[in-house]
Amino acid sequence: MEQQHARPTAPPGALEADLETVFRLESPRVVAAVARIVRDVGIAEELTQDALVAALEQWPRDGLPGNPGAWLMATARRRAVDLVRRRERYARKLQEIGRNLEAALPPEEPAAPDDIDDDLLRLVFTTCHPVLSAEARTALTLRLLGGLTTAEIARAFLVPESTVAQRIVRAKRLLARRNVAFEVPYGPEREARLGSVLGVIYLIFNEGYAATAGDDWLRPGLCEDALRLARLLAGLMPKEPEAHALVALLEFQASRAAARIGPHGEPVLLKDQDRRRWNRMLIARGVAALARADTTGAPGPYALQAAIAACHARAYTYEETDWPAIVTLYALLAARSPSPVVELNRAVAVSMAEGPAPALEIVDALAAEPALRAYHLLPSVRADLLARLGRTAEARAEFERAASLARNERERELLLRRAAENG
Repeated sequence: MEQQHARPTAPPGALEADLETVFRLESPRVVAAVARIVRDVGIAEELTQDALVAALEQWPRDGLPGNPGAWLMATARRRAVDLVRRRERYARKLQEIGRNLEAALPPEEPAAPDDIDDDLLRLVFTTCHPVLSAEARTALTLRLLGGLTTAEIARAFLVPESTVAQRIVRAKRLLARRNVAFEVPYGPEREARLGSVLGVIYLIFNEGYAATAGDDWLRPGLCEDALRLARLLAGLMPKEPEAHALVALLEFQASRAAARIGPHGEPVLLKDQDRRRWNRMLIARGVAALARADTTGAPGPYALQAAIAACHARAYTYEETDWPAIVTLYALLAARSPSPVVELNRAVAVSMAEGPAPALEIVDALAAEPALRAYHLLPSVRADLLARLGRTAEARAEFERAASLARNERERELLLRRAAENG
């Protein structure tokens, strides 16, 4: 009697892990492709989740498909077309589309990768639409494009999970209620929307690079998500200098990650970092991205910030840093995108290029800025300048004030330690 051979099965839990990995990687493309059909981001996410449920039902029985991403794409898009057919409110649209609707049904492999990329670009601009608040844009972008769960987003930003869930639900409803077009805008609107997109990615990275609150100073997961989104955007918009500039900035910043925290998770200041631990591959990627961002016109804010980061990256020691060049770049950035925070950073550069006294004048002029009233880095910078001028008692008081304003526990500990050093 011929022996029966059973289908090979994955070890317990392995298939679930594979499915989770596939879904994280493929869900942005699937949501984007489905959203182009149903014209609603919320419904697109639901249909993508339905495809995931179908995979959970079929893959344990049939095994992992040769191309799991294509399987999810095909399943979700077929369900999207079925939904469009069923809904009466799409009757007129069905008449207009007619036979072209059948073309939306994909084969087992995505037939037109470029179209999928176009869909991703539409999704980026939709999740970062200015009609949404900054918090809602960030949550929705991380959910749909970053592949993070609601719980993961809540942990990353130290807010209740229910708050994040409400932000996402309200964001999707608002996009639907306002009939936000699922498209890439052009002309002045595109320029305005691109700023929103870049701003959300930058915000996500910054929250991972220097957490505003909590016990951890660095959250590498958020940095990685933001850098991946930035690279994706630059790849989809190769002719946008600021998209490449943002990639360059994040590559440079990410290159320092290993040197920015000590053995116990404490912050390590730039001047104290072991630059041998800086990631030279990421620095090389940053240099290449900055070269792609080069333009004959005036550099944008991300290009200027990336150029500043490049000055730090090129210096093998803190003393070799080209501080006069950084002062010039900050002056250009202040003219291009004036803000009290930019001016505070310029003061730090001035202190290194010209000494603490002229820098203290700049910082003192910022004391009345409402935006910096509760900003802990203002008294922190002022304290450092006072310490360098030998005014230790004043420096100690400013470090203590900075510590009282800091919400991140690791940063608070550092500021209190520096206050004690000036005792």
